[in-house]
Amino acid sequence: MSVSGPNISVATVAARSAKVDAVVIGVAPSDGGLALAPGSDDVDAALGGTLTQTLTRLGAKGKADEVTVLPSGGALVAPLVAAVGLGSEDPSPEALRRAAGAAVRALAGRADTVALALTDADPTTVGVLAEGALLGAYSYDRYRSDNGERPRPVSAVTVLTSHRRDKETKAALERAQTIARAVNLARDWVNTSPSDLYPAVFAEEARAAGKRAGLSVEILDEKALEAGGYGGILGVGKGSQRPPRLVRLSYRPSRATKHLAFVGKGITFDTGGISLKPSDAMITMKSDMSGAAAVIAAAAAVADLGLPVAVTAWAPMAENMPSGSAQRPSDVLRIYGGKTVEVLNTDAEGRLVLADAIVRAGEDKPKPDVIVDVATLTGACVVALGPRVFGIMANDDDLRAKVHQIAERVGEDGWPLPIPEGTRERLQSKVADLANVSTQRQGGALVAASFLEAFVADGIRWAHLDIAGPAFNESGPWGYTPAGGTGCGVRTLVGLAEAAAAGEL
Repeated sequence: MSVSGPNISVATVAARSAKVDAVVIGVAPSDGGLALAPGSDDVDAALGGTLTQTLTRLGAKGKADEVTVLPSGGALVAPLVAAVGLGSEDPSPEALRRAAGAAVRALAGRADTVALALTDADPTTVGVLAEGALLGAYSYDRYRSDNGERPRPVSAVTVLTSHRRDKETKAALERAQTIARAVNLARDWVNTSPSDLYPAVFAEEARAAGKRAGLSVEILDEKALEAGGYGGILGVGKGSQRPPRLVRLSYRPSRATKHLAFVGKGITFDTGGISLKPSDAMITMKSDMSGAAAVIAAAAAVADLGLPVAVTAWAPMAENMPSGSAQRPSDVLRIYGGKTVEVLNTDAEGRLVLADAIVRAGEDKPKPDVIVDVATLTGACVVALGPRVFGIMANDDDLRAKVHQIAERVGEDGWPLPIPEGTRERLQSKVADLANVSTQRQGGALVAASFLEAFVADGIRWAHLDIAGPAFNESGPWGYTPAGGTGCGVRTLVGLAEAAAAGEL
């Protein structure tokens, strides 16, 4: 499976002596020329000090994502040298992560084994490089014929370091593998055809992932949802022949002092329902379950890492289809817990299923200290922030700032947005407690967040990640990010759990 990825290891061998197919070094722009990054000295010496001149003549600029491959001519054991652009002579951890991914991706079909000599990696940098390489090597081939035309992904990556036997290095490497496995699992689910990943199947996939990680798993089918009064999930799913599900995964380590609840939108396909989307807008709607994929994969990763923090993942799953049984604009749904919602637009369905799950998450025992929901919720957020940045909204300023800080630290691009005073008033209904959309189009992402906030229990801090832009990459691959499902949100959620375990939340 793609989630397994290449083998990853560390070694103290000199770059010129590494028994691999390609050695990767870093380069950066410098005063109109090209500078070699630390870690490339041995390669440059083996090539007679000509590396900068050769790369310059080949057009290398040192820009991020740029990869220039040249033969070693027998000066190294490896037949190839790949110079990857770092963008700066003082690259950030994310720049190194991105460079490792870009290099491994570019070497697919050219090299089976690769050594990374991007720097004399300390334990933290070993983890960064390993994570980038594992994410960059991702390939989703489930539906492709094996005709030999697709480049074969790199099968083994070695990070060159002087800290090979360091316990911190080993821990960093193991963490990188766990994170990459979780992100790539989420990517697989997002990339799967919606005819193969509908709610019942997705729920069983979640069960299997949870069981592998030692989580307790509970799945509510349509009968249990009806008995429990989950009107949002049932209302969205009633137009499909494939009934909805609500999945709960629980991790309860004995040493936990904090409890986090992760809630993820799991619309396995979104036509818009009766408020039908244009056909072009449906093409990527298999990705409308990216939030659910993220929270399930993140919960499994937290368990695999053995973090001393309790985590409960909630994944409401439904398929939003138009049919004679589908919910209609002006229908009123009773959300779990009793609040009523007038549905003015059936294409604003994600907030309806999330409402059920957020209320239920707030009733859990022990009571969660923080609820974080993750959802491909609004096109308005994409308009505001573009396709690579997710929005961060919250009912607590400190939490919003902390989520932003953690996202930046782990390499995910998020940006804090407000929920202005008076936003809730835009969701007034003449017949129900509130409407699911505003009749005014402006600030749609903020209005959606305000809707969700109405279902958060008093006293619980809550954050909302609108990942509608970066969850699915419709352009070409870049850095360690592939085309298609990206696994957005997984690393931020795991980072939040690590922060909670460290007493930072």
